[in-house]
Amino acid sequence: MTDDIDSELIEPVSGAKEIGALAHLYRAEVYRSTIWRQRLDMTTNWAVVSTGIALSVSFATATASPLPIPLVGMLTIMFLFLEARRYRYFMTWKFRARLLELALMVPILRGKGGDIALDRGTALSDDYVTPDFHISAWQAIGHRLRRNYLWIFMIQYAAYIAKIWIHPIEAVTIDQMLQRAHIGPVPGLLVLAAGTALLVAFVVITIWTYREKKRDTSRMSDYLKGEDFPA
Repeated sequence: MTDDIDSELIEPVSGAKEIGALAHLYRAEVYRSTIWRQRLDMTTNWAVVSTGIALSVSFATATASPLPIPLVGMLTIMFLFLEARRYRYFMTWKFRARLLELALMVPILRGKGGDIALDRGTALSDDYVTPDFHISAWQAIGHRLRRNYLWIFMIQYAAYIAKIWIHPIEAVTIDQMLQRAHIGPVPGLLVLAAGTALLVAFVVITIWTYREKKRDTSRMSDYLKGEDFPA
């Protein structure tokens, strides 16, 4: 109870030095979030370019092997996990920059001066003392699937089905298509079942993480809204 009273009596700091320090801190956080945003774009570009190369090779001739498509699919999975990890770092810097905007920039723009009020529940100061991710690995994977990777996997899956169906000549039966889908000693039915199961798993992860995000009531779910900050 004493701590609550003491915190209420603390006057916000409004000196020029403190305001200048926070301005530089805000610039630094925006810069870091921008750099990590560019890193996200890099992995997406790698996935798109790799997919394009695999499709070009597989569809170059009627006798070309469809193997590059599942191989680049496995490579894309690696890109997905790499990008999800980068996205967790990106959200850390974005979280800090956004809180600085809401706690400092918004009052200034509303003509209420540059007082540095106590942050909401010490969310920002605690984040500097004990830095941590603000989004789980599963949520990061689900977000990147929704934005980019689920569509890339769907294109790869559809391209593989089309390749083994129409080349070298159009298949007339499902069994004929399955014969073309085999990879070495692995039967074609098992290959297609594994690919289908993987795609379904990605769809499930996408839907599940989206619903979890909608039900989230933590500070990460509402920091973009700004309603909890003083108007």
